[in-house]
Amino acid sequence: MEKSGEETMPSFPIVDSHVHLYDIDRLPYPWLDAVPRIRRSHLPADFDRAAGPVAVDKIVFAEVDVADGLNIDEARFVAGLAEAEPRIQGLIACARVERGAAVREELDTLAEIGILRGIRRLIQGRPDPEFCLRPGFIEGVRALAEYDLPFDVCILHHQLPAAIAFLKQCPDVRFVIDHIAKPGIKDGLVEPWKTGIREIAAMPNTVCKISGVVTEADHGNWTAEQIRPYVEHVIDCFGFDRVLFGGDWPVVELAGSYIGWVEALDGILSGASEAEQRKLYRDTAIRTYRLPGHLPRDLPE
Repeated sequence: MEKSGEETMPSFPIVDSHVHLYDIDRLPYPWLDAVPRIRRSHLPADFDRAAGPVAVDKIVFAEVDVADGLNIDEARFVAGLAEAEPRIQGLIACARVERGAAVREELDTLAEIGILRGIRRLIQGRPDPEFCLRPGFIEGVRALAEYDLPFDVCILHHQLPAAIAFLKQCPDVRFVIDHIAKPGIKDGLVEPWKTGIREIAAMPNTVCKISGVVTEADHGNWTAEQIRPYVEHVIDCFGFDRVLFGGDWPVVELAGSYIGWVEALDGILSGASEAEQRKLYRDTAIRTYRLPGHLPRDLPE
């Protein structure tokens, strides 16, 4: 699905809470071998070209599943990019939380990077359906509360039961549900994803990232009306105070373009007030990842 780029866009600069940047000449990303369309370096200048007329004034980098053991190197690479690109104001780094208490060594090193704002360890591709329920994983994630770092949960919809059980065991940790838990949009699946999202939203320590939606639909034939029920359900469950926008660039290009995704979402949000749209496109991300300009969480916003 493509549009001209001349249609409605947000009328204010947005915060993109989920951008992947990588240089394949510096670090290896084995998973890219399976997706040749985006198997090339993607850097800030490339993001600017992809965003086109979409005004983005703050970027949160999300770890890109670098080869195991190189997560610290990836974080330092992005910190270096941020020195030349001031819009990169947050870093969601990978940490091997399944190591349990031993992950504190990684967390202490990552904490030295000034723009560290969150941690992620991919769950979605694990062959063990209860990977996130392993005692070490839970212990490692619980440690994030000591660092006041949220954990990004990246799962596929069929992993929701394990993820819900995992979240319930970490009540002191803040969680961000990536990509609305990747529902089976292409196949028209609604349940049990719909019920699972409502159960997660009932936990006050969670927010949901409206990102990665179009890549769960038919890459060549999706429409805004196909993704609308999924986006609207997430907003209905979490409310505008607890949803945040993510571009998921460049992965979004597997299903079209960055501009096409923003236009589709903007159309879905056409009935929302500007204040509500600002929460989704800006405020929740700034608060969740403590970006410059955020207010303490115990003050009204």
